[in-house]
Amino acid sequence: MKKIMLIGCCGAGKSTLSRKLHDIIKIELIHLDKEYWQPNWTETNKAEWRKKVGDLTDKTEWIIDGNYGGTMDIRIEKADTIIYLDYPTWKCLWRVLFRTFKHFGQSRPDMNSECKERFSLEFLHYVATFRQKQGKKIATKLKAKAGEKAIFIFRHDNEAELFLENLKKSKI
Repeated sequence: MKKIMLIGCCGAGKSTLSRKLHDIIKIELIHLDKEYWQPNWTETNKAEWRKKVGDLTDKTEWIIDGNYGGTMDIRIEKADTIIYLDYPTWKCLWRVLFRTFKHFGQSRPDMNSECKERFSLEFLHYVATFRQKQGKKIATKLKAKAGEKAIFIFRHDNEAELFLENLKKSKI
């Protein structure tokens, strides 16, 4: 596990899991949200973003969390390990609402410091429809890489925690 990508719905816990993973295996952690969003929630243009993700994934070791479908192909090709948090929609919605209120008006640690947390119905709709709209696409991409990459699909927090515990034990 030298090039690890974490994907899943917003609020599934990608950033939290990636930090825990980083604490165990001590390789560079890259939050795509922090790389993508420019001050005041300005998006990076597509060509520049693809180049940036290409450069980030050219490194010899990394943990990268984030979806960004337009560059998922780059990360899937270069990753040796893919972790997909396929959590229930209700859990993701709850966590997004919780973090929105917890960090409202402030920047989250996994976000550009000039992007203050805000409430958005459009974003909540994206979260509410993620599994329905994105889940099948992700499952198809992962199925195509089965046997070629180490792929872990977690549907509950306890599965991810067990994975981390087993990883800790293997490091001893």
